[in-house]
This record gives sequence, structure tokens and C-alpha cells, in this order.
Amino acid sequence: MENEKVVHSSFWVNFFNSPTEETDLKNSLKTIPLFNELTKRDLSSLIKIIHNRTFVPTELIFHQGDPGIGLYIIRDGEVEIERENANNVKKTLATFSKGDFFGELALVDGEKRSASAIAKTECKVSIIFKPDLDEFIEKYPRKGIKILNGISSMIALRLRKLNEDYFDLQYNLPEEKGK
Repeated sequence: MENEKVVHSSFWVNFFNSPTEETDLKNSLKTIPLFNELTKRDLSSLIKIIHNRTFVPTELIFHQGDPGIGLYIIRDGEVEIERENANNVKKTLATFSKGDFFGELALVDGEKRSASAIAKTECKVSIIFKPDLDEFIEKYPRKGIKILNGISSMIALRLRKLNEDYFDLQYNLPEEKGK
């Protein structure tokens, strides 16, 4: 049957990681600025609260307006971040791939999602849910402080970049229009 379509469901999750997958996940976490300050032992503790999912192309990971409940780390594949305005016009804001992460603000404020995340290709994603991280921080406050410092640093970096972009738009664009 050449035209047979295989449908994968992300409902079924592999709850058990092989040692190779665990090592791969530790290596992925080490490259993410949020976890820079964590030791190997800290990462081993953190891995216990991480959930792994596989999404098929075009599958919705989360929808704009959904409650922000976790941080997503792309282990393989591509994810598109898309925002819809009041006129129902959708715009792609970013495309993320292996090693990238998104949704980190949910770990801080738990507010509604400001955009949607859609699997562009088949994706393997590791997720840290806010309730699990809150429990982890309560159990391991020193490790939690390291993670929160990493999140704060990332937010500060993104805010500085946003300020630069705003400044460029505000002050450089009118000059170019007058030319």
C-alpha cells in the first residue's frame, strides 16, 4: 500500500529513557543558557522531571492564549512560532530547531501564551512543566536558584535586544523615509 498514511500520536509517550538518550539530553541541557550554572549532578536531578514528546508535522504544540505551563527544548526537528492578530492574520515570528528552546517565560509567570507553537517537521521535544519545576526548586533550592538565575539572564538579554530593535525602528526608520 504505497499511499498508506501513517499517523503518529503524541499521546503515547516513552516514559523510560535509555542511557544514550539521557546522555544526549544532558548534553542538550548543558548548551542552554538557562542551565549553564548546573553541575552534572544537578542535571541528573533535573532530568527526572523532564517529559519527552514527539510531534508530527503541523501538530499544534500549544496555542496562542493557552496557559503557559512549561519550557520546551527541541531535541530534533523544527518548530514554528506563530502569532495571530485581532484580524486573524497569522505571522511567523521565529523558526526553532535542534538545541533551541522556547516558552521559558511560562516558568516565571505562568501567563497565557503570546503565540502558538507548531511542529514544522517531526519533532522530538523535551518539556519542563512549571509545577514540576516549582516542586524541584522547593526540594533543591540551591539548584533552583541557579535555574532562576539562568532564566533571569535570558529574559534580560532578550529585553536588551528588544530595546535595541525598538530604538533602531524608532530613530533610524524615520531618517530612511526622508531620504
